[in-house]
Amino acid sequence: MRLSGQLAGITVICHDAAMPLLQQIDADLKKAMLARDTVTRDTLRMIKSELLTLDDPDEITVLSRAVKSRRDSIKSYVDGGRQDLADKEQAEIEVIQRYLPKPLSDDEAREAIAAIVTEVGASTKKDLGKVMKALRDRYPGQIDGKLASTIAGELLS
Repeated sequence: MRLSGQLAGITVICHDAAMPLLQQIDADLKKAMLARDTVTRDTLRMIKSELLTLDDPDEITVLSRAVKSRRDSIKSYVDGGRQDLADKEQAEIEVIQRYLPKPLSDDEAREAIAAIVTEVGASTKKDLGKVMKALRDRYPGQIDGKLASTIAGELLS
């Protein structure tokens, strides 16, 4: 089930939290096929295939890796002068991000990391592993690992 509405001219779309991800992808795939949206259709087919080939997939991890892979590809394509391919990868990222939790802003990430540093009793850079593990467990897919590591490193130095 998908709900949508208008708020101050902004379309808001919410995926039903009770609907499993694969069912949601199937429903959205059908809609993309009917709308002849090839980027969405092809991206959802790739993601669905990845989820089905794994025995017990961690959905957020699979989606996060797909986004990270595409970001790396964008950098390579831009460096190689292939902006057309970089734009295609960016469009795929936008499709995948619909199924990921909303990422935290830099300020929210800094607050979350500071709270975890205090909670786990971290005081030196040697405790960075504890902080990162707690962060991944509590905020899966919501904080970029490089950003989190940088912020945690600053707080622990």
